[in-house]
Amino acid sequence: MRIASRFTACLSCAVLIVFAIGTSVAQELDVISNDDFLAGSHPRTAAIAPRGHQNGQAHARFGIFGIDSLANFNGHYFVDGFDSNGNPNNHWYFNTVGNPPQLGGTTLINAPVVPVAVDLRDANGNPRFNGTNRLLSDPTPFVAPTINSPVFQNFSYMSSDVPTQFTDAVQRAEYFNRAKSDWHTLLVPSVKTMRTMAINQDPNCGQMVGNPPKPGHCNYQFALNANGTCCRFILADIDVFANLLFPATDADTTTPVGAAEHAGEMTTKDMSSFLFPNTFLYFGTRANCCVLGFHTFDVEPGDASNGNQFKLYVTDYSSWISPGLFGNSFTDITALSHEIAEAYNDPFVAAIGTNNITPWWKAPNGLCQNNLETGDVIEGLAKATFPITMNGFTYHPQNEALLQWFEFQQPSDALGGAYSYPDTTVLTGPSAPQKANCAQ
Repeated sequence: MRIASRFTACLSCAVLIVFAIGTSVAQELDVISNDDFLAGSHPRTAAIAPRGHQNGQAHARFGIFGIDSLANFNGHYFVDGFDSNGNPNNHWYFNTVGNPPQLGGTTLINAPVVPVAVDLRDANGNPRFNGTNRLLSDPTPFVAPTINSPVFQNFSYMSSDVPTQFTDAVQRAEYFNRAKSDWHTLLVPSVKTMRTMAINQDPNCGQMVGNPPKPGHCNYQFALNANGTCCRFILADIDVFANLLFPATDADTTTPVGAAEHAGEMTTKDMSSFLFPNTFLYFGTRANCCVLGFHTFDVEPGDASNGNQFKLYVTDYSSWISPGLFGNSFTDITALSHEIAEAYNDPFVAAIGTNNITPWWKAPNGLCQNNLETGDVIEGLAKATFPITMNGFTYHPQNEALLQWFEFQQPSDALGGAYSYPDTTVLTGPSAPQKANCAQ
């Protein structure tokens, strides 16, 4: 799923007036009394178009030439299909994180995890309270279980002779018949400085405006925990959220991404994750909820230190998902595992040339796309997740579609002829070839 490549700051917002006291949530119209509606929503993730202040190509050994980014390699395949404009095409290119599987060896990629607290403010920028409880949602309880999860820790899989990380196991299944036995692409996690995202409320939130009148737009809504603290979950407008996450200029240090970049806590050689506490996104209104994660890259101008090559910071927003909010299909690290796996297979979100544009495909969940988004194919299915118990906790990483599914390859040359992994029964064959936009 894609959204506009630029997010425009609100130009018609009220002037901020700073007061010394905060505002209470009593009788506020943006408070959600229960989370029943989440169970009926469509939890999903999104590939967000790249953010940045210049465009460019990515440079890495064996990979796309032209800028400064993490290790990546290129490949291609031949199959009949249609491009984004509906024109017939049979030659497709892809770009993947790591080093080529036929060379073997282990590639280590630093994986900063940046916890982000969410600070809910009123329309004037004042802190908000429920009684004496500040509306400030803390990611701290979710950091350790995230680091201890199969995304970053080793577990046993059929695709590897030795225990390995979840996404590496998926990649080894995908390239099983092409890779040397010692080929791995592993993340080296590290927890970085907690950042804070302050979200001001839209002054029209919940008010009846217009003719005919309808409720005004909300920048966010939220539900309290049973004890009145913040927050059982937070819903935020995806455009507002993205503007607050990414720097507005290359010198901006006020946003979580900008601050982490300038502090050197995320670099172009890393795969960085911004971990939020039960923070989900909607398009326009909460009826179009909920995005639980997205991956993208931030583009910044180069300098003399890197030969003036454009800098691509591969990153994702992922929410921890507490049990019960979306049933059993999306919980704990489902979003993070989905985004990391997609970032491995589509690090530059099909934004550089024709890389990772695929033939049009239609997934069992009804999605119709033409990009190499390996998690989108499976999200929402009955067997979407692959429970793994480790470190005293049962995690729910998401099963992933393999490259062979997008190649319409029959039979598949992945491990055991699979099209999905780790659960090979989720996809038993590729999508039937589709016309543009899956037109009949």
